Amino acid sequence: MAIDGGFREFTRAYGETLENLFHPIQILLVFIEDLLIDSPWIIVMAGLALLVWLLSRSWKVVAGSIISLMLIGYFGMWDDTMSTIAMVAVCTLIAVVLGIPIGIVMARSDRANAIITPILDMMQTMPSFVYLIPVVMIFGLGKVPGVIAVVIYAIPPIIRLTNLGIRQVPADVLEAAEAFGSSGGQKLRDVQLPLALPTIMAGVNQTIMMSLAMVVVASMIGVKGLGQPVLQAINNQYFTLGVMNGLAIVAIAIIFDRSTQAYGKRLQKHLEAVHG
Repeated sequence: MAIDGGFREFTRAYGETLENLFHPIQILLVFIEDLLIDSPWIIVMAGLALLVWLLSRSWKVVAGSIISLMLIGYFGMWDDTMSTIAMVAVCTLIAVVLGIPIGIVMARSDRANAIITPILDMMQTMPSFVYLIPVVMIFGLGKVPGVIAVVIYAIPPIIRLTNLGIRQVPADVLEAAEAFGSSGGQKLRDVQLPLALPTIMAGVNQTIMMSLAMVVVASMIGVKGLGQPVLQAINNQYFTLGVMNGLAIVAIAIIFDRSTQAYGKRLQKHLEAVHG
């Protein structure tokens, strides 16, 4: 087809330029991955437990996280788990940095909302394997195409929920801000974003979950982590290997989910206390 030929020409002409453009992402991912894998496991576990505590303020969640990580280490899945956490952390960071501004634009412009919403609908209904085709054609196999595919798959929730959170800010609160002479930028920074934070955090939570869901698919193009043993187990019918690594992914998902949900609820309570 003419489209396929045109895309191949595009990759030949601009592939190297795009690789150089995305090289900092690879540097960041390799740095975080090496830091988590090469550091003593007790320090990494303490750091992750501290992060979980700061987000959740729940000793039950912290204890569950420590037990899960110890079991992961005991069964020899530590390195793959750290690679997965590094991947999810980088993908979530990129999705948040890109997604929140897009959500703000959608909330402030009905025209932008009307244009971007169908694109998000398409992104969420497209089979996840399809995202691998163009990125592999441009970048080949490796970390960068995996990051790009995961971000494309996982970014819609943060965009949608940022848009929703800002639009749900009560009109009387905005009118009060206007009465005090707030500009559009001040209203966004001091009123809309703080009140929308719990909803935005729900978007971050969903983005993390979707990033983890995409890890197994991304392993098909050489992304290190828990997805590769699962893929190996599927190809070779290793039941135990697949189940154990699948459970490790579930454990990481539960840790992230409980932590971010608890943080979102704390934000909600704090804002209700301030504005109640």
